[in-house]
Amino acid sequence: MIELNEVAYSYGNGTLLENVSLHLAPGSFHFLTGPSGAGKSTLLKLCYMELLPSSGTLSIFGRDVRGLDRNAVAHTRRRIGVVHQDCQFLDHLPLDENLSLPLSVAGRDVSAEAQNLAELMGWVGLAARAGALPPELSGGERQRAALARAVIMDPEIVLADEPTGNIDWDMSLRLLQLLVELNKMGKTILVATHDLNLIRAAKAQVSARVLRIKGGTLTLAGADL
Repeated sequence: MIELNEVAYSYGNGTLLENVSLHLAPGSFHFLTGPSGAGKSTLLKLCYMELLPSSGTLSIFGRDVRGLDRNAVAHTRRRIGVVHQDCQFLDHLPLDENLSLPLSVAGRDVSAEAQNLAELMGWVGLAARAGALPPELSGGERQRAALARAVIMDPEIVLADEPTGNIDWDMSLRLLQLLVELNKMGKTILVATHDLNLIRAAKAQVSARVLRIKGGTLTLAGADL
């Protein structure tokens, strides 16, 4: 679904990633680890085409990203759900309207999707918070809302950048369970995290591959994780 072959990414006078090769197969679950600044977020941005490789090839759903025009990029991104680290919402809109924004942008009839939206909010445990404004949400509620927004278009791939970085352990496990459920529904999952306990908890439930970025290269993490 996403394939990187000897990909490098450089900025200014430095190289952040080099010779990175990775294949995300349908229905797979991957964790991406590494020290701060190693390039985890950069790799995720390559995977949803916010960045393009400096060299090497990157294919998404079988197409080289360099051959995609603006419309093709937009349509491809609808097949990829992204949970960003900073959880940005429009503070003047209630939560249910924030979550339905991807539908509006895609030109879909939001009113016709009302039942699906309600079920999705129930799935992440936010049905009672539909009318709340984003500043009224707790950190855990914001992260679950971010996940709901990422999957409202029923993507085939979900990318999450440090989704549990600012929430407590109990809420981290709740969010992990949602990601595991998505994977069991056939979604491909890639989670960037520094939380090794979260990875161990996941590996008790799903067959998760653990990757590590260090020194600009990507390797398979050891069996001790």
